Amino acid sequence: MTKILAHVVGTDLDVLAHLAAVADPRAGAVANFVGQVRDHAPDADGPVAALEYSAHPDAEAVLRRICTELAADPEVLGIAVSHRTGALVVGDLAMVACVATAHRALAFDVCRELVERVKTEVPIWKKQQLADGTHGWVGL
Repeated sequence: MTKILAHVVGTDLDVLAHLAAVADPRAGAVANFVGQVRDHAPDADGPVAALEYSAHPDAEAVLRRICTELAADPEVLGIAVSHRTGALVVGDLAMVACVATAHRALAFDVCRELVERVKTEVPIWKKQQLADGTHGWVGL
């Protein structure tokens, strides 16, 4: 059975905890993704100062469903993914995803699919706070 950790949380994310959650003696590869708040965005009219993430009450269930679907592949040994909510500043971690498999190619492929599906399927929205005090919503 594949180990799964899937959370939507309002507290700091811990990369090492995600790596530990997918640890498996059969794993030869762990691919990970760490998404952090940057100081710019292609759709912003100036520097980004902060983000505020909001999530639908079902967001964690959707996240878990995605993980369960990806874990149906018997070669996937562990999946750990968390997404932040609340106020974040430049440099804060917004998402951490780790996937353990026996071989690197599958680990990279599944981790990329996981991240892309989180971005498109999980009902999480972000409010971009710009340095000039204005803001805009992304993902609505």
